[in-house]
Amino acid sequence: MTKKERVLATIRRQHMDYLPSQITLADRTRDKELHAALKLPATQTMDEYLENHLIISLAKQDYPLFFRNDMKIMRELEKEGYCRVDEAGKVVYDSWGMGVRIGEDGFFCCFHPLENKLDRKFAEKWMPPRIWDAVTADTLEERIRKWTPPDPRQSGNFDWCARDIAQYGKEYFVFPSGYFGIYERCYGMLSIPTMFITMAAEPHLANMILDKITDYKVEMAKEFVKMDFISGHVGDDLGTQTGPFVPPKIFEEQLMPQYKRLFKVYKDAGWYMMMHSCGCITQFLPQLIEMGLDYLEPVQPCMDLSLIKREFGKYLTFQGGIDTQQLLPFGSPDDVRREAAATIRLLGKGGGHVISPSQEVMKDVPLANIVALLETIIAERATASGL
Repeated sequence: MTKKERVLATIRRQHMDYLPSQITLADRTRDKELHAALKLPATQTMDEYLENHLIISLAKQDYPLFFRNDMKIMRELEKEGYCRVDEAGKVVYDSWGMGVRIGEDGFFCCFHPLENKLDRKFAEKWMPPRIWDAVTADTLEERIRKWTPPDPRQSGNFDWCARDIAQYGKEYFVFPSGYFGIYERCYGMLSIPTMFITMAAEPHLANMILDKITDYKVEMAKEFVKMDFISGHVGDDLGTQTGPFVPPKIFEEQLMPQYKRLFKVYKDAGWYMMMHSCGCITQFLPQLIEMGLDYLEPVQPCMDLSLIKREFGKYLTFQGGIDTQQLLPFGSPDDVRREAAATIRLLGKGGGHVISPSQEVMKDVPLANIVALLETIIAERATASGL
């Protein structure tokens, strides 16, 4: 089977040779050391051993979110009008006017263009021209009313998506990135405190900016469905370790209508729908399933993996589950082998599971624990697929 066929088989609960997997190592500088610890032959690369199954494909407007540390790519995109790079200040300002920090291992949204009135000189230096009048307006209401998202059909925006499909589409499950989706892009523009205050105190303003963001996402989706993908995607971290970030009333009244609009484009095209959300969002799963969600990544132990497999496993494919917060950095190799195997057997029973840690494997994870994790995944994935 190709990796693409294997992912589709697990989503469809069909027979497969083994469960697909997806392992992201945050620190690839340890590849040589890890290669030796795994006792791999010189002819086998780490990427070949990891055997990841999914490829995230990015429109150019999303590249600063992931590649802000690659100055060559950022300067290329800057010339094409997709971002502005303040290398001295360590910030890339993307097509939305939002700033992301250069030099961080993880994504850090460090500048919110609508949070406060901006100085005109600053705006003209770093912000896209279309939003100069918006970001220099006096009040938050004026800034939201005047602000517009980027043009989804900016020349060349989808060129690298087409490249990814041509290069990887036959072998891998390639999907168009929806990371930093509707809710997250809203706080990216306003800041988290301002977004929450606005949602609670001035819902008409919150709905105004959410509508504009979703309009953009819907137009992006319409372009994606013209391409040779098979699944849509949206990424919004809606959960904390104990429950949702937002109360049910705000989710149902302000966020659900936006997700319904976006999901509908992909579902009308006959595609699968994937969602990324960190944290415990168990409370929202029935509504998301009703909207058409097929695939949730990553699932984390805070969600009660037994419960979600039992209650929602016939509707959803789960990616993740292996604890990266306590188990991998602080457990022993034996702990890792035992807990990883149990997670794979639980979520993999009957299919519907892409084996993965619940987040990236970060720098603080001991090498011995990474070895234990990877060896366990290799040992368990074929057995689990037949349970």
